[in-house]
This record gives sequence, structure tokens and C-alpha cells, in this order.
Amino acid sequence: MNILIVGGSGFLGRELAQQALATGHAVTATFATRAGDIPGIHWLPMDLRRSEEITLALRETQPGVVINAAYRKADWATTADGAICLAMAATQHGARLVHVSSDAVFSGADVRYDESATPDPITPYGAAKAAAETAIRLFAPTAVIARTSLIIGGGGSVHETFIHDLATGRRSGVLFTDDIRCPVHVADLALAILELTVSDVAGVCHLAGSDAVSRHELGVLIAGRDELDASMLTAGRRADADSPGALDVRLDSTRTQRTLRTNLRGARDFLRRKR
Repeated sequence: MNILIVGGSGFLGRELAQQALATGHAVTATFATRAGDIPGIHWLPMDLRRSEEITLALRETQPGVVINAAYRKADWATTADGAICLAMAATQHGARLVHVSSDAVFSGADVRYDESATPDPITPYGAAKAAAETAIRLFAPTAVIARTSLIIGGGGSVHETFIHDLATGRRSGVLFTDDIRCPVHVADLALAILELTVSDVAGVCHLAGSDAVSRHELGVLIAGRDELDASMLTAGRRADADSPGALDVRLDSTRTQRTLRTNLRGARDFLRRKR
């Protein structure tokens, strides 16, 4: 299959590109500023804020599937408008769309959210993701909207980098004990997304890990795996800080997990220290 991965130079995008290539797909990956270095991938510059570049990329690559793994947290034009333009263009070109969304579309008021939950974002990023979801469901009804949570890997994620910086004293900060999420391993997430691309599933899917953990517990787990000093990780509460954002957001992936061969492991599993 011919797959176009938008945001292919990002953390998730790179994993998607590597796994898709390894399973025999022809892969084109887009980048905003710098091409990736994975051999065998066709790298293509594309800015989601420019509709003409989206059209040209689809015309050049003629993909059977488009996976949108791109985002800029502070940029509505990319996260909302660009995602919507991409969905409309993919539909016009007859390509299946898998759009990666986020648990940021929820406020945390209900704590546990399954695929039927209605978005109620409280941050600009969450609002942009929710707007994109709404439009995609309207303009691309056969698309998959894959909501996920904190994405962790083998050391390359922004979350892991932050923990390393805290544990080694390179920066200061607090890890909240009341900020709960369901982290997922990037390899599991990419494999599940690629499963969905070749399925007949449509609509909202949840692809989060099976464990609900606080930001602080996640930090301690990462420190334990990487043999860092967990005592350097200062605990605090978001409720006591001037830090806007949802508190307890637990994506329930039970329904989606039943359709997948890929096991979406919990953080306590994939961050277990190897002996």
C-alpha cells in the first residue's frame, strides 16, 4: 500500500514510517522544516497551513492511506485548520484518512472517557483538536479519529527528556500527582494505527495504554527504568499551581482494543526495569 504520513519527522511519525516500511508499504513522509534520516522513505516538504502544498503532495504521491500525525500545540492553523484541509483533500483524492487526536479534547470532569464521550476541551490545544475532530467526522465520515494520550518510547519522547533533565538537575520543575493520564508506548501506538489503516473501522477509536498513572508516577517509572535518581523528581499538585489544564483524563480503550491484535500495554508494564 502507498502510505502518506503527515508529520513524518516527529516522534510518532518516525515510528509510523519505520514500521510501515518494515511491513512492505511504500512510504512518503512529510516534514515542515527538516527531512528525516530513515532510508527507504520518500521525504516531502509540506506545510499544513498551506492548502496548495497539501493538494500538491496528494497529487504527487497518490496515497491509498493518509495518516496525520502532525501538530503544533500553539498553532490553530496547523492543528485545526490544516487537519481539516488535509481531511477534505484526502477525501477528494479517494484516500483513507487516519487522524491522530488527543485526550486533550476532554476536561477531566468525567475522569473516564470511552469513544462515545463528547469533547469538552479547556485548553486552546484541546479546542483545536476537538474542532478538527468535528469537521473530519463531517467531511470524511469513513476516516479513523485515533485519540491517544502521552506517548512514551525508549528515551526519545519529550516526556522522557523532561524527566532526564529533572533527575540530573539540568532544569527545575514539578511533576503533578493529581494529573492522571494513560501513557502509551510509541511502538504499540504506531502498530495499532497501521492496523486501523487496513481495517474497515471508521469513526473515533481510543489508543491509550491500559494503566492510569500520574505525571509523578510516570516520572518515577521512567527514572527507575533508566537508573536515574527518582528523589530529584519533585512532586506537587496541579490544583495548587497556576497551571491550566485538565486533571484526571483516562481514555478507555476497551472497545478499540477488542478490534486489534496489538496489545496497548500500560506504563507499569513497558517501563518495567529490565533485569
